[in-house]
Amino acid sequence: MLNRREVLRCGIQGITGLSGLGLASLLRLRAQASSNHARERTAMIVVFLHGGASHLETWDPKPDAPAEYRGPFHSIETATPGLRFSELLPRQAAVSDRFTIVRSLVHTGFCHGIGQQQMFTGHEVREFRPKSEFPEFLSITSHFRADRTAQMPNYVGAPPIPYLGSAWLGPSSDAFAVHGDPNQPEFHVPDLGITDTDRITRIGHRRGLRQQLDQMRRQLDAEGNMAAMDEFEQSAWSMLTSEHARRAFDLSLEPPEVRDRYGRNQWGQQCLLARRLVESGVDLVTTTLAGSLCGRVQNWDDHAVNHHVFEAMQARAPFFDQAVAALISDIFERGLNERVMVIVTGEFGRTPRISYAPDSVTGNMQPGRDHWPSATSLMFAGGGITGGQLVGATDARGEQVVERRLNVLDFLATAYQHLGVNASQLQTKDLSGRPVPVLNGGTPIQELTIR
Repeated sequence: MLNRREVLRCGIQGITGLSGLGLASLLRLRAQASSNHARERTAMIVVFLHGGASHLETWDPKPDAPAEYRGPFHSIETATPGLRFSELLPRQAAVSDRFTIVRSLVHTGFCHGIGQQQMFTGHEVREFRPKSEFPEFLSITSHFRADRTAQMPNYVGAPPIPYLGSAWLGPSSDAFAVHGDPNQPEFHVPDLGITDTDRITRIGHRRGLRQQLDQMRRQLDAEGNMAAMDEFEQSAWSMLTSEHARRAFDLSLEPPEVRDRYGRNQWGQQCLLARRLVESGVDLVTTTLAGSLCGRVQNWDDHAVNHHVFEAMQARAPFFDQAVAALISDIFERGLNERVMVIVTGEFGRTPRISYAPDSVTGNMQPGRDHWPSATSLMFAGGGITGGQLVGATDARGEQVVERRLNVLDFLATAYQHLGVNASQLQTKDLSGRPVPVLNGGTPIQELTIR
């Protein structure tokens, strides 16, 4: 199955080579999927911690728990009275008045794929599949907020969250996938903002030939579909050659001090790219924090066989702390905090009781934390919500939620509300034509509604 990046590359080849699913066709499919509901110009950035970050080593520390639970790190005060974080996150602690922490999300997805699919689709998935059989909420939002005239993708994954997809909504609702390290000088997004005049001329000639062929087909077009095709072809051409699109992805246009503020590393520059994209008109952006900065297994999955959990957290925390604190501060300082909501989460927390096992490479016995969907911590910033709040609580060991128990439907209802999607009344249709509710329950989290 082609991913979004490959589909769009095939689409551009369809325009330039007169074959395949053209970018214009993708735009047409996207517009056909559009509803008549008024589009709200809100936006969302999801910073995803692939593998599941420990809540005890981030936003829900338990320094007074027994030794077999608490870990080696102290807790620190934040800018929010009474709220304490792990000492690993001093930069986020300093700006906690600009975001809200939820400590009480619970679901039943004990493996990564199932956890991610439950969280982002709202369906109680029990069997893992590499791609969800249900569309995730960002794809659904992209589907209902389609814009046939846009010169920017509506939904960008830089990179996308694993194991998710648009399911029966089709590839036009998937994320435009951007891979690679934006901290590298050679980083660029192929096929957007073409500036080579010779290449533009060659593509234009091919486009002209295609238009001649289309003109002949119009005589057989009883429904007038070819006339509409011109509009989509023009939109595709605009995106292909758009200077606006090229500049949005070009981090070299940022002042050096801004790039330094986020951190001159992959995660810092991914978060900076996310801010540039929503500022440039992209409504939905995900950025997955994984790869070499996480350590050997390149994610936050800190089983003892994978990582020494405390050494791994201590090594990666400075990059995570700086990138997220800079993103939130930048959103506020640029006046984007009403329009843009930032959500930071993994698929679940980690077991409060520390486990021990031999490292899979060295054989050395070391500590780890395993999967724990019974207590997940999330961060919400922007979106017009009141900052400096704490929602929910876990017990003294961080094992079970004891206050404001929330589920994935509540999480998604909150996200949909910000994005202007009336999830309680909208339906999609699966491949068999069966109507499927966008969200089968859930209540927006009261503390996260617009102030």
